[in-house]
Amino acid sequence: MRIFLLTTALAAAVSMPIAAKSKSQTTIANGYPYTQVPFTSVKMTQNSFWGARLKAAREVTVPLAFSKCESEHRYKNFDMAAYTLKHPGHAGLNTPQWDVKKFMGFSFDDTDVYKTIEGASYILQTYPDRRLKAYIDSVLNIVGAAQEPDGYLYTARTINPEHPHGWSGRKRWTKEEDLSHELYNLGHMVDAACAHYQATGSHKFLDIARRYADCVCREVGSGSGQTTVVPGHQIAEMALARLYTLTGEKRYLDEAKYLLDFRGKTKIRNAYSQSHKPILQQDEAVGHAVRAGYMYAGIADIAALTQDSAYIKVIDRIWQNIISKKVYLTGGVGARHSGESFGDNYELPNMTAYNETCAAISMVYLYERMFLLHGESKYIDCLERTLYNGVISGMSMDGGRFFYPNPLSSDGKYAFNADNNTTRQPWFGCACCPSNLSRFIPSVPGYLYGVKDNDIYVNLYAANTSTIHIGGKEVVLEESTQYPWDGDIQIRVIKSAAKNANLLVRIPGWVQNQVLPSDLYKYSDSERPAYTVTVNGKEVNADLAANKGYLPVKNIKKGDVVRIHFDMPVRTVVANQNVKDDEGRVAVERGPIVYCAEAADNQGEPVLRAVVGKKPAFSIVNDYKIDNTETKGAAPFAVKAITTQAQILNDSDNGVSLKNQKLTLIPYYAWNHRGAGEMNVWFVQSLMMLDK
Repeated sequence: MRIFLLTTALAAAVSMPIAAKSKSQTTIANGYPYTQVPFTSVKMTQNSFWGARLKAAREVTVPLAFSKCESEHRYKNFDMAAYTLKHPGHAGLNTPQWDVKKFMGFSFDDTDVYKTIEGASYILQTYPDRRLKAYIDSVLNIVGAAQEPDGYLYTARTINPEHPHGWSGRKRWTKEEDLSHELYNLGHMVDAACAHYQATGSHKFLDIARRYADCVCREVGSGSGQTTVVPGHQIAEMALARLYTLTGEKRYLDEAKYLLDFRGKTKIRNAYSQSHKPILQQDEAVGHAVRAGYMYAGIADIAALTQDSAYIKVIDRIWQNIISKKVYLTGGVGARHSGESFGDNYELPNMTAYNETCAAISMVYLYERMFLLHGESKYIDCLERTLYNGVISGMSMDGGRFFYPNPLSSDGKYAFNADNNTTRQPWFGCACCPSNLSRFIPSVPGYLYGVKDNDIYVNLYAANTSTIHIGGKEVVLEESTQYPWDGDIQIRVIKSAAKNANLLVRIPGWVQNQVLPSDLYKYSDSERPAYTVTVNGKEVNADLAANKGYLPVKNIKKGDVVRIHFDMPVRTVVANQNVKDDEGRVAVERGPIVYCAEAADNQGEPVLRAVVGKKPAFSIVNDYKIDNTETKGAAPFAVKAITTQAQILNDSDNGVSLKNQKLTLIPYYAWNHRGAGEMNVWFVQSLMMLDK
């Protein structure tokens, strides 16, 4: 069955909002002491920082991803698999047009479809629309038709079973620990199906995903007649845990735990896929950063669901290794292009940093789960840093171009990856980052709040209206703010049917003079930001340490107005002395935003050779306009810029010379919108360090 015309359908989908019914209840608790308030309960204000990001995803990113599924053969793969199922052994199987190796780039191409459906499902909550829902249903008709009778759904094999994709192996699962990605496909399918069900109440995709999950439960494991393998690319673990909490079917939890328990015990054992040793023995983040992040999030899920203290200890020490030794100032992870992997401890190069966008997204998953396990604000501090810097830098402001790696400096010439890219691209042959952003950005509303007992945790600050359930009773909050541009937030209690409901207000680490909950980075200035929290004009105070970094506002009632103010001075940051690439250098932040200098804002000067004083003075430039020439016809956008007096080191006839320069800095996420050029995050403060 063919989908109806894409352009017409999506154009209608973004212009005709209607009322929608949503279903967000799960069958059982997710095991965590703290609960994430679901995306279905949070409506982002449209003309706000995150409202604009969701709008770009709705109008550009998701439609683009769907169109690429059409033009790049993704839907056709399902069509061809369905045809083979109806006509087994058909005459075309031995012809060139059915040679999977020639038209399917990667064995995980199916996931582009799943991830885009997931993102579109999240969008349906903020922008409910009948036509977009119908479009998704038409895609699901194509997906479902490619499912084999026993539930197996993997077009890389089904299209041509005797001559499958070269990464797939002659039999099911035989190359799972290498390159087949059969279980990776399952993971993204299940995640998307759960989101689709929560957003629409429809079982259509959920039933397809459960049939494949049931097939995996029957065929993959350590029992008699099963194939004993673990994922070569993790994500199935966290997806199966999510499916368990949605359905209550324990076999999904058992399968997820098996996939973790047997890691390091099967045929392939290497650090690249974190299978070098059993997970209970692991204490360092190693290997492919995306695989690692997904697995670590899965460990946290199983730790919560099984109350396994050994699992909790594992994820605690791996998190500590990341935060203390392996994360960039922007929240990115993955120092090396080779293997898209973590480096050694303190190995954090800037220009050659890989920092894959997908890896940053995986860290958000991990940090959210660490909060849900422990209820400490420090995990949300890490999440916020990654979200505002390492994640959204991967997508252009208009939503139509993407970064794979996210370096912290650029000479405008060094190619980010094998595709020779120095700028954001409209798509990639390996499209995991664009499609991952398609699903992640629309899910951001689900990260704003948490709940435990009568307590509502205000984790991220964004303009929104939310309906939160406490003891089965509704609490409706309306939040107004220009955050992250200023530190003023107002939360109005529109409704509170719950008795003794409390707000737990997160006081960010950057307000408390802490860059990260480790000694990897520290502020190097004398600023000491202050904060205030008032309820109906009366100031509230409490011991933050005793409340895990939160300030309690107790017994909220209808009509209460909570006002929060954070001082937001410009700060300078230095790295741990063990980070040799940042020795003698300083970075600039304001609030949760990391700043950079780009040649485009500095008269084309070589900002890589900028020298900043020991005690620089800064000025704020409001509504600083950035022209988005990266995308033809895209509108300019405004940010808060920062200026400071600096010097540029230039070559001269007599050796070198210093030129005074007013240095303009913009948010790191906004760089490269005017094409390739020099960019820098870490600035020299000591001339002897220029060659470092």
